Amino acid sequence: MSSTQPMPLPAYDHRPGTGPTLVFLHYWGGSARTWDLVVDCLPGRDVLTVDFRGWSRSSGLPGPYTLGQLADDVLAVLADSDVNDYVLVGHSMGGKVAQLVAATRPAGLRGLVLVGSGPAKPAAQITPDYQEALSHAYDSDESVAGARDHILTATRLPASVKSRISTDSRAGVDACRTEWPLHGIAEDITEHTRMVSVPALVIAGENDQVEPVDVLRDNLVPYLSQAEFTVIPATGHLIPLEAPADLADAITAFAPAA
Repeated sequence: MSSTQPMPLPAYDHRPGTGPTLVFLHYWGGSARTWDLVVDCLPGRDVLTVDFRGWSRSSGLPGPYTLGQLADDVLAVLADSDVNDYVLVGHSMGGKVAQLVAATRPAGLRGLVLVGSGPAKPAAQITPDYQEALSHAYDSDESVAGARDHILTATRLPASVKSRISTDSRAGVDACRTEWPLHGIAEDITEHTRMVSVPALVIAGENDQVEPVDVLRDNLVPYLSQAEFTVIPATGHLIPLEAPADLADAITAFAPAA
């Protein structure tokens, strides 16, 4: 008789505090620590941050690195951590994963915060040529710096934060660094997003070049049954690093401590 071994869990950190727990899911090229500046603005809150499979402390985990596998991993982490009253906060790729998790209508999910999220319906700009170019954004330190300074951000960042972005984006295994641009970013998940039954807050960065305001308004909000929409001024795509206090305020207003 054969038995199937369960997939090893991604690395995660759980800081106990007042609920509902805020479960933070990072962007393509990020890590659990992408959220450090936001978490610092949420003293006393129950917080869980994850390193997605293939990234940072989870870089040793085997594939697949698909959106579906990342969503399964999140559900496994929630079960392992005994978190049962929570709000998912997903940024960019993490927002698309959060939509897939929420579509399963898991017990304990209270709401969804989608920050510069990958939309349910891929934007018109996601062409094969765009995907191929994007798949090389993290090939070298130079390409990372170019993407960080000219595409991902719209504000001046401290050197320490810029260094963190560079280190994290180079810390993913090759297969997971290409999975999102070549496949996940173009995946149409509208049928899943329509199944989300909890309230959602969609947050856009005013100057986001990656997931622009109009894309989130047109390709994400209409597929959520209970969606609020807000724009954080003068920020680019890396909202958790560019405007952490504003983001923390928006999360707190949507999901106050009990």
